[in-house]
Order: sequence, then C-alpha cells, then structure tokens
Amino acid sequence: MPVIDLNADLGEDDDWTAGDLALLDHVTSASLACGFHAGSRSVMRTAAAACVERGVVIGAHVSYRDRDGFGRRALDLPAHRLAADVVEQWEALVDEADAVGGTVAYVKPHGALYHRMATDLAVAATVVDALAGRCGVLVAPPASALAGPARDAGIRVVAEGFCDRGYDARGVLVPRDRGDALVDDPEAVGARARSLAVERGLAAVDGSWVVLEVETLCVHGDHPGAERRARAVRAALDEAGVPVRSFTGSTPP
Repeated sequence: MPVIDLNADLGEDDDWTAGDLALLDHVTSASLACGFHAGSRSVMRTAAAACVERGVVIGAHVSYRDRDGFGRRALDLPAHRLAADVVEQWEALVDEADAVGGTVAYVKPHGALYHRMATDLAVAATVVDALAGRCGVLVAPPASALAGPARDAGIRVVAEGFCDRGYDARGVLVPRDRGDALVDDPEAVGARARSLAVERGLAAVDGSWVVLEVETLCVHGDHPGAERRARAVRAALDEAGVPVRSFTGSTPP
C-alpha cells in the first residue's frame, strides 16, 4: 500500500486560530502562510512552534504579494522581482521556525502562483531558480511545468491532490466561482481521499475518471468545517490501511 502525506494550508488569519491548531492533530505536513497573501511574523512563529510540538512537518506557503486578493490573482512580475519575493517569504518563515527549534522542509506556492507555475515554464523556472540551494522540495500539481527545471536543479517535486476540491476531466481544479468547485461533506471528502490514495485517481465533476498520481493530499484550512473534513480523511485512510506519513519520511502525529 503506498504511503500518503496529508497537508493543510494554515496560518492564513491575522491570529493563530483554534481551528488551525485542531487541524494539526490530523495532518502530517502544514504549509504556513508567509505574509504576502495572509499571515504575519507572529503567526508564523506561533504556528511553527505548534508544528514542532506535534511533530508536523513545516512548509512555506509562498504567494504573489497580494493580500487584498488573498494571492488568488495572477500578477505579471519581472522574473527578478518574483524570485526576490519568493526568497523573502522563504527566509521569513525560516527565521521564525528556527526561533522555535523548527525546520522548513518544503515550499508549496499558493493560489495563483501555484497554478501559474504548473503551466508557465518561465514562472516555474523562476520559482525553481529562487529556491535552488535553499529548499530541496517543492509541492505542485501532477505533471507540472516545474518537473524539468526542478530536476535540473536537484529539487524534488511532490505531486499534490485535493480531496476537498472538484476536478474537471483534464485533471485540473474547477474554478472557485463554480458551484462544484468545493466539496464540503466530510464523508465525501474522505471517500475522495481514499480514491486518490488507493485507486490513484477520482471522478471528475462530469463523472469521468481522472488519473492523478499524488504523494500528498490537501485539506484546505480556510474553509469552515476543515477539522471535520481532515478527521474524516484520516479515518478513511486508516480504514483503507493507507499509511499516513509526511513525504519527508517523518512519522504521523
């Protein structure tokens, strides 16, 4: 049975919340907002300390500099500016994690940057170049444009699937403004997690089968009811006999 990681995007409020803390009881990796789309230095430090206490692997959730749009608007930036922004966010989280005895193990871009780097080779190369020599692991969609540049730079790409989001027949996430973009029911989210982990794919919104080879599953921390969905995912994976462990090799919390 393949091992699967369970991650959540956390620290995306002005304060570290009880909901974020509850999610750490279920996930093996946490992608922490680095201040550009959400979060702050104080939230980063508090979140990193909570991860260290629970043995949850820390990742940097970097984005475009776009707090007003929550990082979900694609920005056309010169390569040097984008690279500098990625490095600034990485270094901020590294500093805060180091202060509480933690280590930042990976980078997972957020929102528009996540989707842009998956299809735009120039943006993908910029992100990779910015992180080369700093971080050895990037989380991205399956078959991302990152694959080639990352391989050349010696960076591992971890493919990610979303058990609380709808996919179209191409294996691409449905836009958030559509009614079928989000999956709220915990039982349905758990079933989708099992499908991704065991059957290596899931049903698209049109009913067709989509093959998605992933190593990590995401439960969004900014959706109401996230803790119930994460609990349902862990229960579904445990029932299916799927080992849940961080892609870094750490044991689950």
